[in-house]
Order: sequence, then structure tokens, then C-alpha cells
Amino acid sequence: MPDLDTDFDPRGLLATLDRNRVDYIVIGGLARVIHGAPEVTDELDIVPSFKGRNTQRLQAALDELTAKLPRGRAANVDALAESAEPIARLRTRLGKLAIVPQPEGTRGYDDLRRAATREHLGQGLRPQVASPGDLGRMLAALGRDTDQDKLRGLRRVGELDLGRGIRR
Repeated sequence: MPDLDTDFDPRGLLATLDRNRVDYIVIGGLARVIHGAPEVTDELDIVPSFKGRNTQRLQAALDELTAKLPRGRAANVDALAESAEPIARLRTRLGKLAIVPQPEGTRGYDDLRRAATREHLGQGLRPQVASPGDLGRMLAALGRDTDQDKLRGLRRVGELDLGRGIRR
């Protein structure tokens, strides 16, 4: 079992993003968990929109979270958007946050938004979460052998949803 971050507060991270009216889509392990996949995660992965005022709202949320880059520098949204790095992994006061401008196998926020759904997580939280199909597409595009169990878990979630008559 991996060493999990005990400070991880996904509700707090999501609430901060929502309070700052950030347009984003949840991807990665937490998105798979929200859809019912049998895994554990200690990081929130998001794909934000980098259009209009959303970059300012995202920066305000990162400032509120005291988000830092791995070497301790404060996170700057403009620099993250222009970076050649595919993922910006940040430490915040509420745990790990990864910003992924364009996940593998996608064209970014607008591509994922078309099939994303708002999921009720309680306490008024209703984040947009990438669809199981898009989550599988991202995992498959990475081509890692270690993701095969995650892909099987997503496939099983889809089979269970179809059995209950849920179309995603």
C-alpha cells in the first residue's frame, strides 16, 4: 500500500475551487473513486479552463490554499499554463493538487467538458467530473502497464452502471 498523505482534504480543496468560481474538471484517481472505482488516492487532479477570468480565479484559489511548487516557490497560474511540463504538482495546506492543462489523449478542458457530469458529493459540492470513458481514454493514452488494474476497475464500473440502466 502506498504511503498516503494524511493531510489530504479533497472536500476542502474542491470547496476552495468552487468558492473562487474556478471552472475545472476533476480527473485522475479521485474522479475514478467518485465514479465507484475500487482505489485509493491522496491527490486531487484537475483540468482547469485557461480562458478569460478563470486564470485569475484559479490564482486566487491557489493563493488561498498557499499552493507551492516542489521547490517551495508560490504557484503562478500564468507560468503553469505556459510551462512545457504536462503536470504541475503542488503542495497546499489541504494536501496535494495536480494541475493538468492537457491530459494525455485529450485536447484539454473543452474536450473533457462535453461528457463531464456534475457529481453530488455532499456539503453542497457538485464538481464537474470527467466521464468514465474519458478517464479510460486518458489512462490508455499513457500506455503504462501499471494502469491496467485501473482500466479494469473503470470497465467494471461501466458494466455495473449499464446493469442498473445508467448511461454515461
